[in-house]
Amino acid sequence: MSAMSKVRAATATLVLFSSVACAVNPRPGVVYVGVRPPLARVEVISARPGPAHIWVGGFWTWNAREYVWVPGRWEVPRAGWRRWEPGRWEHERHGWFWVDGRWR
Repeated sequence: MSAMSKVRAATATLVLFSSVACAVNPRPGVVYVGVRPPLARVEVISARPGPAHIWVGGFWTWNAREYVWVPGRWEVPRAGWRRWEPGRWEHERHGWFWVDGRWR
């Protein structure tokens, strides 16, 4: 192997390993969707069933074929929980993914 061939082989190997090291892997356990989710629906919120109830808004979910709307609902939070932080769709290089809502 000539000196120039060795340099080319070493350069190719370096480029290959550096591109693999820089690649961002998808998050484990996350389902990525290639299509942007639709805009949230405007929901008619019914009367609050009781003073302790908090509205948890509806959202789009992915069922492996299409987006499906999950309607909002009234919930009574557990003791010590005061505020609902809604879920949201986020986007990164691998596509769109859902971040669950949670109580605070």
